[in-house]
Order: sequence, then structure tokens, then C-alpha cells
Amino acid sequence: MPRNARKPLAAAALAVLAVPLTACSGTSAASDENVVTVYSADGLKGENGDGWYDRVFADFEKETGIKVEYVEGGSGEMVQRTVREKRNPQADVLVTLPPFIQQADTKGLLQKYAPEGADHVSGADKSATGTWTAVVNNYFGFVHNTKELKQAPTTWEDLLDGRYENKLQYSTPGVAGDGTAVIVKAMHDFGGEKPAMEYLKKLQANNVGPSASTGKLAPKVDKGELLVANGDVQMNYAQSKSMPNLGIWFPAREGGKPTTFALPYAAGLVTDAPHTENGRKLLDYLLSQKAQRQVSEIGGGFAARQDVKATDANAIALTGLMDGVEVFDPDWNDIEKNLTSYIDAWKEATGS
Repeated sequence: MPRNARKPLAAAALAVLAVPLTACSGTSAASDENVVTVYSADGLKGENGDGWYDRVFADFEKETGIKVEYVEGGSGEMVQRTVREKRNPQADVLVTLPPFIQQADTKGLLQKYAPEGADHVSGADKSATGTWTAVVNNYFGFVHNTKELKQAPTTWEDLLDGRYENKLQYSTPGVAGDGTAVIVKAMHDFGGEKPAMEYLKKLQANNVGPSASTGKLAPKVDKGELLVANGDVQMNYAQSKSMPNLGIWFPAREGGKPTTFALPYAAGLVTDAPHTENGRKLLDYLLSQKAQRQVSEIGGGFAARQDVKATDANAIALTGLMDGVEVFDPDWNDIEKNLTSYIDAWKEATGS
């Protein structure tokens, strides 16, 4: 169940360099010893500079003099880029959602490093071999437009209704972590791969189409361009502060309980990173008590450290949001091992 959640606060302006996805040479990073490059799944950087990353990167630079160069994309996209650069790594720290952090590990992209404070992270939220650890805990979910929908959806079956035609979208499995999570949840809720794919095949009649980024879907839902999209609790809760028409929900099977599962942002030190020592310092900082308190205070998420608690109004609100929702534990090792076959089955079912 969720541990912490607080009201997002405006962050001070900071010098985080947004590195274009096309810039692969990385010569400036390689030549500057006072930088650290982060490749990360989207969701932790604010739309208006008010996200958790915005604050902690600014504070980290102020305290250490080390600038953060930041590259954002889908979880799968970030792993694929790191794979392409394996012979000449450009990133120092990689942050992705499961099962992509496990995928990065099996591909040899991560080196062993246990950040300070990792001993306070649950064993389920870190690698047994010390190659990665959660820095922000989170849960998978969906959003709907509360203004346009007089009757909000509650089940998977609701989404097959004709009113959602071209008004529903989920991010692309295999590319986005939250998109891959759609398959994970469907397989759990429908009782296996085959029935899940049969359902997703039907759902495709209403699906707008692919999206590499989950974070870009919520603004469309808020504006009414979409009625429903996938997401995650941390990102969508933070977005709802500036997007008043977002409602977070968890689909159930018809006649069943709503379900979800933990989907943490997990971070690791890249193998042969150009600035390994700076990467270690950043990972230490992300797991510091100060930064972990800011996960809820600013990011609207849940601290990865078990010794960091929150009892503010937003923490209470998020606990209420999760009330009655069944939390299950995916077998991430199995999912990582069979991910390609699951994605292939999804592509065949949906014609994607």
C-alpha cells in the first residue's frame, strides 16, 4: 500500500540541461568532470519546473557543484538507447520502471552500487545483486476525464463501449513502462496471456493508437481530447494539481475488485559510466532522507525508504484513493524473461 504522498510545491528555477534524444555524441559530458547524465523514464519532472526531479537536481547541483544533464523518454526507449551506446556509454544513471530495470540488468548495462540509504529500501524494491534500487515508489493506474464523463468507467468491460471510440489511448507496450503495465495488469485480471490478448484485441477498436510517452496522455484527458488513458498514481496525482479534470481509477473485471501493482522508479549506475563517481553521488542524494521526504512533498509520490513517513493531507488523500484496491505482486523476472513474446502477442492481437 502507498507509504507517502504530499502536495506538490513550486520548485526554484534550476540549471538542468535537457539533452535532445538525437544528441548521442555526449562530448560535452565526457569532457566536463562536473556533470552527471541521467537517462530516465518520464513522470518525475514537472510540467512547469515543479516536479521532484526539478527540486532534487537543483539542490544536488547547489550542494555539490555537479550539473545534471537530463534525457527523458519511455522506459524501453531509455534502455534501448543505453544498449546502443554500450561501447561508448554516455549516461551515468539510468532510471526506468519494471520490467525494464531488470532488462537493463540482464543486458549488463548496470554496475553494482548500493547507494547510502538503500538498507532502508524494501528487498522487493531493489536488486538482490546490488545493481539497482527504487528511488520513488508508485502504483499503476488509469485516468479519466471527470468533466466529460457523467458516469465514470469502473471496469475493463466499460471501455469497450462505443462512446470511447477514438477517445481512449494507452502508451505503447515495450516502449513505455506504463504501456507495458497495461499488459501486466490485463494478464493478471483476465487470468493469463490468451484472455488478456483477446480483450486487448477488442479494445483496439476504441484505441487512438501508439504513444511513446505516457506523460503526454494526461493533458489530452484533461482537455477532453481523450476520455480515458493509462498512467500511474504518482505522475497523475502530481499532474492533477494543474489539470483539474483528471480522475485516477483502477479497472476491475466486471463483478470483481479493482486491482493495481507497485511500479517503482528504479535507478542504477550505468556500466563504464563516463562519470561513475558523480553517478554514485547522485544516487546517494536521491536516497537521502531530504530527497525522500520531497518525493511526497513535491512529487506526489511514495518514498522508497521505509523510514520516511508522511501524514499530511495529500498522504491521507492517496491512502483513500487506494482504499479497496487489491495490490498484487507481478513476477518481474518472468515478465522480463518473456517480455518479447508478450509484446509480440500484443502486436499480433492489436495489429500494431
